[in-house]
Amino acid sequence: MLDELTTRHLAFHATHRALTAMEVDYPDGVSTGVHAHPTAQLLYAIEGVMVVRSIAGTWIVPPNRAVWLAPGLDHETVMSGRVRIRTVFVDPDASPYLPEKNCVIAVSPLLRELIVAATRIPVDYDEAGRDGRLMRLLLDELRVSDVLPLHLPFPDDARLRTICAAIADDPSDSSTVEQWAERVGITAKTVHRLFAKQTGMSFAQWRRQARLLHALRRIASGEKIIDVAFDCGYASQSAFAAMFRRHFGVPPSMFYR
Repeated sequence: MLDELTTRHLAFHATHRALTAMEVDYPDGVSTGVHAHPTAQLLYAIEGVMVVRSIAGTWIVPPNRAVWLAPGLDHETVMSGRVRIRTVFVDPDASPYLPEKNCVIAVSPLLRELIVAATRIPVDYDEAGRDGRLMRLLLDELRVSDVLPLHLPFPDDARLRTICAAIADDPSDSSTVEQWAERVGITAKTVHRLFAKQTGMSFAQWRRQARLLHALRRIASGEKIIDVAFDCGYASQSAFAAMFRRHFGVPPSMFYR
């Protein structure tokens, strides 16, 4: 399936159109493998949750959100649940107002319908006709989409990456900075300094973000909020809900509505 997908990608990248779109469905747990595109990519799922990983970090992409990936970025997409992807390839020169960096954006009802409609348009569409106008409208709608805090940056330092990988595997682990520092053979002061320098976050902020993004994926899969709260290291559902609301502006039960 993935070899077939690579062949399809080549066909879309060979066109001279500024925007092209395609659709593909995946079962739960499938990984695309690490790959890159010569164009920018807007990756959107009309069903399911995507986990996009790169050396720059991880993005959780739940329903009604999409991830914007810069040209040439090596990345892997892992499916959480059955995932129905609708993706748009965008020439980086198509507009001066495109996102400047990799990010997750909100998908408005209009943008959603434009993305779905774009996947039904032939690769070599008439740029001066209806199809071309639809693609330009999609580009305009993309420009005004809100960027969302759904990125988990990873540090470059191998020792910190060991800490990050362990927390990502077990978000409930509440080990202190001092304990983590001892395990990887550095001082707590070094952990604090490198986290701030390489991720733009403190250690506490990074762990909180890791827990919240882990929670988003599991809530989208239909798991009970109380189970997710405990598995993410919170002492109670109310403590988890309060942190979730401070970060995302809505309680966990309302995030996907």
